Order: sequence, then structure tokens, then C-alpha cells
Amino acid sequence: MNFSLSSLYDWYRNAIRHPKYRWWVMLGTIIYLISPIDIAPDFIPILGQLDDVMLAGLLFTELSQMMIAKLQTRQENKNVATDNPSTDTVDVDAETVATS
Repeated sequence: MNFSLSSLYDWYRNAIRHPKYRWWVMLGTIIYLISPIDIAPDFIPILGQLDDVMLAGLLFTELSQMMIAKLQTRQENKNVATDNPSTDTVDVDAETVATS
């Protein structure tokens, strides 16, 4: 089995972008960051904090990219809606009706 950091990054990125697993991955990441059990324990001077900082940075990067993409999609949909006026408009001519 070929293990590399890029394959781990690709798995994390795909998992967090999948709507079904997104909240579970975010929750697992936050629990990992809070938990004293790490791949590199925090009492090791540099390596202990490095894995936490890298994972927090990865989470922040992926969430910000997803938010930017969602905002761009929303803006594009808004622009398309304003460029194409609705065809559901009905023009009505009104006449005064005299009552007896």
C-alpha cells in the first residue's frame, strides 16, 4: 500500500467536500485538535504543535475555499436572475365600471 501525504490530503479534501461526511470530518478534526492524543504529542517542542497547526490550517483552507465557491455561485445565480427578467408578468388593462 502506497502511503503519502498527498494521498492523505486528497482524502481529507474529498471527505470534507462531501455533504454527507462534511460535519463528521469537521467534528473529528476539532476533537483531534483538542485531544491530548496526537500523532506527535504536544510535549515534543516543535513536532507536537506542527501537526495541530497543519491540520487546523488545512481545515481553515478547505472551509474558506468552500465558502468562496458558494458565495461565487450565489452571486452568479443572482446576476443571472437580474439579467433575465421573469416571464411570469401579466399585463392587464383596467377599465372603469359604472355602477347604477
